[in-house]
Amino acid sequence: MASLWDDLDNLVNSPSSFSAKTGERGTVKPKANFDAGDDAVALRKAIEGLGTKEKTLIDILTHRSSAQRQLICAAYQEATGRTLLDDLKGDTGGDFEDLLVALVTPPAAYDCHEVMRAMKGAGTKEDVLIEIFASRSNEQIAALNEVYLQETEKKLTLDLKGEVSGDFCNALLLLAEGKRDDSTTVDTEKAKEDAKTLYDAGEKKWGTDESKFVDILCHRSIPQLRQTLVEFRNISGKTLQESIEGEMSGELEELLVAIVKCVKSVPAYFAERLYESMKGCGTDELTLNRIMVSRSEIDLLDIRAEFKKLYEYSLHSAIESDLGGDHGDCVKAICGGED
Repeated sequence: MASLWDDLDNLVNSPSSFSAKTGERGTVKPKANFDAGDDAVALRKAIEGLGTKEKTLIDILTHRSSAQRQLICAAYQEATGRTLLDDLKGDTGGDFEDLLVALVTPPAAYDCHEVMRAMKGAGTKEDVLIEIFASRSNEQIAALNEVYLQETEKKLTLDLKGEVSGDFCNALLLLAEGKRDDSTTVDTEKAKEDAKTLYDAGEKKWGTDESKFVDILCHRSIPQLRQTLVEFRNISGKTLQESIEGEMSGELEELLVAIVKCVKSVPAYFAERLYESMKGCGTDELTLNRIMVSRSEIDLLDIRAEFKKLYEYSLHSAIESDLGGDHGDCVKAICGGED
């Protein structure tokens, strides 16, 4: 497990999922010779016929890109006067329904709805907020904020303030504003300076100055932070992740560790999240669905590779042994092949 986080020296120049364009490393690709009308007819037959034909729903919805699924939704509504979303909800149930709903929801709206769900009801689901805000690019966060404003007529950051508090709140709000530096050039001197600031704020002093960690980890660009991780290890002899885990606790620790993991490798972070969602007894289907759908067109191929590297068995086989029925078939279809 440790090996993954130790190879910092090659890190600075390796590609990052934050800058990945849709389609490059995904398992779900746009279908060639796509016809939204034909797909809408097939889905209508599958839903309206006696007994829903789940296989048709899975085959169509997992083999079209998100943009194509939106065109299918429009064609379906034109042909039936009903929304595909409502028909899927009325005709399927449980985790399978949740997964199909996720597939027909545009990515920014899906992220937004997951954030809303995390804030709803008693107890905020911090792990969902941490996962989304630590792993999304500025562009994705801006799109999420826009949908939130459209649907609630409120600013997401103001609503988040009512849900969380302290340094964790400060860090989450900085991430939710989507203002991380986007530049790709690395200033090595600045990285050394930041590494020293972090060392002085944590390892070196009695008690930790959390605000310094929040400021640097939530503002600097991904390439800049990668260089800072290298410089930090040079100064302190341990990794920044180890330092945070030793110095902090609770949600702030979880968020800052998630940021560091995502700076190193978003696919490895998600591979670990997927493993956690399936290990032990009981599966966290909501996390599993969210990661599989939201990464399916971005970097799921890389997540599969990292999963195999970390756990020595494939993501596909993990899903196969953990999930059954239509839900399992649908997740496996998104996953794509065996590694």
